[in-house]
Amino acid sequence: MLVADDQELVRSGFAMILDAQPDIEVVAEAGDGAQAVEAVRRHSPDVALLDIRMPRMDGIEACREISTVSACRTVMLTTFDSDEYVYEALHAGASGFLLKDVRRDDLVHAVRVVARGDSLLAPSVARRLIEEYTRAVPRVPQPDGRLESLTTRERETLLLLGRGLSNAEIAAELVVSEHTVKTHVGNVLAKLALRDRIQAVICAYESGLIAAGSPPLGGAGACGSPAPASG
Repeated sequence: MLVADDQELVRSGFAMILDAQPDIEVVAEAGDGAQAVEAVRRHSPDVALLDIRMPRMDGIEACREISTVSACRTVMLTTFDSDEYVYEALHAGASGFLLKDVRRDDLVHAVRVVARGDSLLAPSVARRLIEEYTRAVPRVPQPDGRLESLTTRERETLLLLGRGLSNAEIAAELVVSEHTVKTHVGNVLAKLALRDRIQAVICAYESGLIAAGSPPLGGAGACGSPAPASG
């Protein structure tokens, strides 16, 4: 994997923690976004841990380029309170978000979750991220014809995904099993050609399925502790 942060002590600290794991190898470090993109081209890591605020090229632009040129999945590091444009990373292709004060075990867990193809939001970020995104999307929804391919139950599932509910909460809302919810989520992602649950949130708001400014139903822990946000 790749670790990119312009603060050397932060970068090396994360790299040491991750490289100490038997199933994780840090193949490169980068001090800015441009270096991160070049490192991904050169080493082809499975996961890139990117600070949002870096010189020359910030983490969001680096994430966008990495998503374009490789299959590498990205996790964004943020302080959130000082990062006004976190939601832009959603469009850039980020698979997860972590706060910079993340605990050691949660950092390792997050990398493993993203590496296996899931998406992840730190629980303290999840609700605020959705709220920030609902304020940022265009006021005029953009109709998405792909939604016509969804069954009524799949459409309901997308609505609840967009409101921040976990699989367990969706199961309770729809009075079905979690296994059934996982099937519905998988069908939604496949039919709408969405990579993960985070992109489903974007789709729900931009298509007008959920009105911008609607309060999320899920609490701060809706996406785990931190836990996978897909599947």
